[in-house]
Amino acid sequence: MSDLARTMIDSLFPFAATTGPITVRVAVSYLPEQSHPALGRWFWAYHVRVENDGAVAAQLISRHWRISDGRGQVSEVEGEGVVGEQPLIAPGASFDYVSGCPLSTPEGSMVGSYMMEMGDGSQMLVAIPQFPLVAPATAS
Repeated sequence: MSDLARTMIDSLFPFAATTGPITVRVAVSYLPEQSHPALGRWFWAYHVRVENDGAVAAQLISRHWRISDGRGQVSEVEGEGVVGEQPLIAPGASFDYVSGCPLSTPEGSMVGSYMMEMGDGSQMLVAIPQFPLVAPATAS
């Protein structure tokens, strides 16, 4: 990948973590049209890119998220794959998906991990970088 392409990817996905040959990048957007602050509901979409820079394919088997709200309450979410898939990511390839997170406070954060099964049959826990969920300030 060229330096320009890498710089563009880095600017589009400001949060990144690398574990072995796998890099997880995240971009987050507040969605005002799906939020209802007067009802105590704020909503964000997050775009995740999982890149495989290794020599063997890697399959995303499961996910674990730790979601914190502005009051310090934490919820844990675990499950198979992501968005109904357990993608097999070829060497040099990436997999992108978009999901969402509602909170009952205008700020919080998410962090997590994926369990990946590598082409040689080994498993690896891959870090998902922590990223903030922050609604823009509104006049009252």
